[in-house]
Parts: sequence; C-alpha cells; structure tokens
Amino acid sequence: MAARNNARKRAFQILFEADQREESVGTVMADWIRHSRTDDRQPPVTEFTMELVEGYAEQATRIDELISTYAVGWTLDRMPVVDRNIVRLAAYELVWVDTTPDAVAIDEAVQLAKEFSGDEAPAFVNGLLGRFKDLKPSLRRA
Repeated sequence: MAARNNARKRAFQILFEADQREESVGTVMADWIRHSRTDDRQPPVTEFTMELVEGYAEQATRIDELISTYAVGWTLDRMPVVDRNIVRLAAYELVWVDTTPDAVAIDEAVQLAKEFSGDEAPAFVNGLLGRFKDLKPSLRRA
C-alpha cells in the first residue's frame, strides 16, 4: 500500500503546484512526467497518480462546487492552498473511485494534512470528507 500512498502524495503535489502556478493540472503533470524521465531525483508519476490527477481534472468544477457548498465558513479562496488541494484530491477519490474504500480515502487525506498542513487541518479535512461520505450517493450528479 505504500505505492498507492506515494501516488496520492504525488497527485496532491501536482494539484498543489498547479494551483500555485495557476496552470492546468495536465500541464503540471506533463512537466512532472518529463522531469521524472530525465532526473533520477524526481519521483516517477505512476498510473495511479495519473488516474487521480486526470480524474480530478474531469470533475474539478463539481468538486469545487461541493467544497464551496459544504465547507462551512470557508470559501475556496480563503481556504489554505494545501488544505484545498488535499480535499480536492480526496473528494475525487472518495466520490468517484469505487475501488478505494471510503475510510482509506479519508484516512489518506488526513495523513496528508498532518504531513503538509497545520494543526487544525486534519480535523477540518476529516470533517468535510466525512460529510461527503455521508452524502456520497447524491454527490455524483453531472
């Protein structure tokens, strides 16, 4: 499972970098792939990483809609960039990836928040994703 954990971490890093650079996630992922082929220090972009990034990109508008609706007291713009991208990635995996158990998607996101964000982030991420889990059957609408 360490491979999937690393793939999620790379997917988060790609989303975060795209957000910071104001570039598409596809452009940033292509940069990562190119660099991983020419620089041994750059971690590889695995199939699962690509699946997560591409899946997020397909659902980005809907995911941001969900976050804006259910993140009580937070707008996307006010939300810390790290937290916003952890939730974006996890929301995609939780709602649209049927092969990942809900508890795993949430736990992995909480672990990313513990590693990359502040003290309050894990509880925020857990709470918001828990809400998405409860509403999951109704969230997939087009």
